Amino acid sequence: QVQLVESGGGLVQAGGSLRLSCAASGIMFSIDVMGWYRQAPGKQRELVATITSGGSTNYDDSVKGRFTISRDNAKNTVYLEMNSLKPGDTAVYYCNVRAVRRGYIRQYDYWGQGTQVTVSS
Repeated sequence: QVQLVESGGGLVQAGGSLRLSCAASGIMFSIDVMGWYRQAPGKQRELVATITSGGSTNYDDSVKGRFTISRDNAKNTVYLEMNSLKPGDTAVYYCNVRAVRRGYIRQYDYWGQGTQVTVSS
């Protein structure tokens, strides 16, 4: 049974910080890219940040310089450190893990349950 357990969300004032964690278990194949997405009320889900197995990162322009994504491969865990939070960051944040099987075309995507981040002005 594949599980992605998220934690770290909450309510903070503008300028504050939060650290999200997502621990994956039960994934049969090799974990490739791990990332974070978010969905605000009335909007579609959007990319926040991704990190490859080799440590290469990619960030949405809206969070560059404020958020940092990292991972612990031994623990199958991905983190998102969020600093200088703004009201516009308010959303449900979802962890994503992509797994691949060598020699096969198909990719497997798994999603966390989501954790609420609310930033007040």
